[in-house]
Amino acid sequence: MAAERKLSTTKCLTPTQYIALGSGSATRGRGGGTLRCFHFLLLYPLPPAGIENQTKVREFIFLGLTNVRSLQCYLSALFLRLYMARILGNGVIVAVILAEPRLHTPIYFFLGNLSSLDIFYSTVTVPKMLAGFLSGHQTISFTSCLAHLHFFHFLGSSEAMLLAIMAYDRYVAICNPLRYTQIMSPQACLLLAGVTWATGFLHALMHTVMTSRLHFCGPNRIHHFFCDIKPLLSLACSSTRLNLSLLHTVTGIIGVSPFILTLLSYLYIISFLFLKVRSWESRRKAFSTCTSHLTMIAVYYGTVIFTYMHPSSGSFKGEEMIITLVYSVITPALNPLIYTLRNSEVKYATRKFITRKLFPERN
Repeated sequence: MAAERKLSTTKCLTPTQYIALGSGSATRGRGGGTLRCFHFLLLYPLPPAGIENQTKVREFIFLGLTNVRSLQCYLSALFLRLYMARILGNGVIVAVILAEPRLHTPIYFFLGNLSSLDIFYSTVTVPKMLAGFLSGHQTISFTSCLAHLHFFHFLGSSEAMLLAIMAYDRYVAICNPLRYTQIMSPQACLLLAGVTWATGFLHALMHTVMTSRLHFCGPNRIHHFFCDIKPLLSLACSSTRLNLSLLHTVTGIIGVSPFILTLLSYLYIISFLFLKVRSWESRRKAFSTCTSHLTMIAVYYGTVIFTYMHPSSGSFKGEEMIITLVYSVITPALNPLIYTLRNSEVKYATRKFITRKLFPERN
């Protein structure tokens, strides 16, 4: 009992003190305390060298697109107009699709989802960027940065898959019109849309969790205008090998697989139109809604694949920021014009909807 009491009251040095004093001085004259200190070191191993003196980063600073004040004012006015046009255009599209029964078809159901994604997608990045331009102080907390990252990749990956589903819808409508209503039934459309949103959410959640486990000890300046994965990984003090592997593999699959599906859908459409359809007028009408869609898909997927599959380097930070700006801000602002406003059916439904709301006495 006396030996146990002596062992329990023996004072043990902390791991840092133990190393600083040296094993000889730390154990000299301590008898049974040596064993207790050894057990303590096994239970509480020493942190990696340098971690004890590092402070945890609690906020980040965006370096943004430019630090020239006059250029910031110009860009804020430009992006504000794009943001308002994007919100207004996509909002009108969603309202028209919901209000007009003749637009309750699979392709317009997916267009409604795309417009909703674009509204949320732009709201993730543009307001914060505009606030930074106006105030000149672009900071964000660590928690808000993770939320930024999550919603950006959640909505972005969902949009990539939704574009592929829209291409598949065009393939079924052109190449197999007799079975179109059977294949693209309301249940199938809901399932495809649900899988798209759920996959995007899980994909973003994976990156958010993996990024939250990293240790950030400084610097805290992000060479970007929002919290993206690759700029954040470049600031981490701990190993990012697993994060980069997941980024290149999983995100590569999310980006490349829909692109391949889209490409195959359009290859089948082109081959069907040239081999089975004899009339040039019929070919033109069938393919008229596909050219703009295909062009925007090439721009969207091309920029995404280049950004997340290309290895980062200091010389490419500015180029990556511009490319991200294209597919996250500029391209989606054109979606209402590209996908719907050039469609005569949607234009007619939009005029009818606006007339009914502004001049109800004419109904």
